[in-house]
Amino acid sequence: MRQITAILLIVSFSSGLFAQKQDTLKHKIVKEWHLSHDFTEEVSIPFDTVFSLFHQYRLADKYSPFNATLGNYGLPFYQINFFDRITDPDKFLYTWYYPLMYQPERYIFMNTQVPFTELVWTYGGPREIAEQTFRVRHSQNVNRFLNFGLIFDIVYNLGQYGYQRAIDKDFTFYSSYTLKKYNLYFALGINNLSSNENGGIKNPAQLQTLSPADVEVRLGGLDKALSAIKNRNFLLVQHFTVGKKTITQKDTAKTSKSPFRLQGTFSHVFILDANRKTYSDNYPGSGFYDTTFISDIITFDSLSARSIKNTVRFDFSTDETRKFRLGGGVGIRNELLRYSQIIPNHDTLLKNDSTVAVWHRSNNVLIGKLFNNVGELFGWVATGELYFSGYRAGDFNLNGIITKSFNFKKGLATWNITGGLSSTKPSFWMDQWGSNNFEWHNNLNKVFRMDIGTNFSYPARKTELRFNYAIIDNYTDFDTLALPSQHTGGLSVASLFLSKDLRAWKFHLTTDLLVQKSSNSEVLDLPLVAVKSAAYFEHMFNFRKTNGQLNTQLGAEVLYHTLYHPYLYMPATGRFYRQDVTETGNYPFINVFLNLKLRRTRIFLMLDHVNQGYTGYNYFMVPSYPMNVRMFRYGIAWTFYD
Repeated sequence: MRQITAILLIVSFSSGLFAQKQDTLKHKIVKEWHLSHDFTEEVSIPFDTVFSLFHQYRLADKYSPFNATLGNYGLPFYQINFFDRITDPDKFLYTWYYPLMYQPERYIFMNTQVPFTELVWTYGGPREIAEQTFRVRHSQNVNRFLNFGLIFDIVYNLGQYGYQRAIDKDFTFYSSYTLKKYNLYFALGINNLSSNENGGIKNPAQLQTLSPADVEVRLGGLDKALSAIKNRNFLLVQHFTVGKKTITQKDTAKTSKSPFRLQGTFSHVFILDANRKTYSDNYPGSGFYDTTFISDIITFDSLSARSIKNTVRFDFSTDETRKFRLGGGVGIRNELLRYSQIIPNHDTLLKNDSTVAVWHRSNNVLIGKLFNNVGELFGWVATGELYFSGYRAGDFNLNGIITKSFNFKKGLATWNITGGLSSTKPSFWMDQWGSNNFEWHNNLNKVFRMDIGTNFSYPARKTELRFNYAIIDNYTDFDTLALPSQHTGGLSVASLFLSKDLRAWKFHLTTDLLVQKSSNSEVLDLPLVAVKSAAYFEHMFNFRKTNGQLNTQLGAEVLYHTLYHPYLYMPATGRFYRQDVTETGNYPFINVFLNLKLRRTRIFLMLDHVNQGYTGYNYFMVPSYPMNVRMFRYGIAWTFYD
């Protein structure tokens, strides 16, 4: 792995040195976008080759800045911010890997005038325990209508502690074909995630006297416990627009009054999502698990879930050039679901026996949308789904957002007010589970949830403020026995998030601050405060003789949260579950970094967890899973678009 990535980077770097010219990326990337959550619209996003704080390279931290991990990047993790957590029951099997994966609702499409390629490579630690990440993305247009691209991500992390290796390989190939009347979007995702399971360390006191590799773990060399998830997904979206062409501003200037225009779009959305999860343990009798249902000799749990979703819908809107614009849409979605699992066979006298159970389910869903824009600075949109037949009959979700924009001198600011109401049947796997170490059969109630929130964003001032509040009935998670649990009473959660970059001359203080509170800490415990802050000095070196520029950032960052009872992790099911014994937090994780940018090349050097050993040994995000000790990391990124 190390040799392959090194060769690729050396070849790319050598060619890049001769190809580099004045940076004109903004003129050559025409557009970058993702599809809206209902796949009906293109949502433009800024092109990301950001230099600032390049050392924050991890995809998990880009999804949410606060994450509780098992100490090794690439292993399962959960978001500390309650409102960033993944709650979709169809994503149950890969909830804790989701930010690393390529999924239909997260695909990004591009339109470029010239081929674009970016390579990013990072490395940290000694060779025998090294963490490597490698990312390549490429996009190019065949003509001005047809584009294709690919992204390949690798996390190869051997881990500082025993049996902690993580290998995540994620690949996507995408394409778009955009005409005035017809649009097509295609994407294929392949996600392979593999994690060694060590069950956590036996004795935290050993951190003070032993090196990480010598610290004893609960699932060791005899177990060779391993979890793996294989995900394959496919997205195909087609839009066909009917109606008269929207009048442009140039056209309307010729007449004092333009006629009323109405146009509609027929859409078809096809999504295939197939998953297989396995867990193996060569020594079930080690004592880590107190029950075996299938075999005392070896564990091999396997389950799979597949969904096929077909959506047809019609959306309409009035003339985009008019100040008052109204639109809406209606459609229907059919879902075909298949679940299978190796389960204990209790109908036989033999203990070491199992069978494969298969379940087929289906749903029919009515979907709708209504929106209104008044000018360019105010609008609202309401969306809804109703499961009117099938496995999830009676489920619904309604969401609304009111948007007001402001044109300030420094740029556009946006204020949103959001609301949501939903009733959702918990995941199939919360009701049905069979394996060597766990078995349950439930009939859980629907989860009813009401959300309200508001957020203010001012990109020019690098400011974002977000408030969320939720009331939940029948909150569902895993209890202290690592079994599905449902709280029949009410639960409320409030959260305030602030992201701000303060600047004085060349000094920056970039801070993410989270304050949140749960009404019942026995059911849902959250740290009251979490903060991630980077203070750095930024300077641009100018070289007159070569007309070159070197941008630098030198500083330190800290990650901290207050004490709370975090989740524990259960390897056999791959789920995080509640515990009320151990608190983590009140420990700062401090990094020192140097970021460099020379034209299209970005480099970072970082000493990670520099305070390890000086501020105690309570460096846990999840009990029994210590974070990595002090480590030197570096990374480099190149972009090519000539």
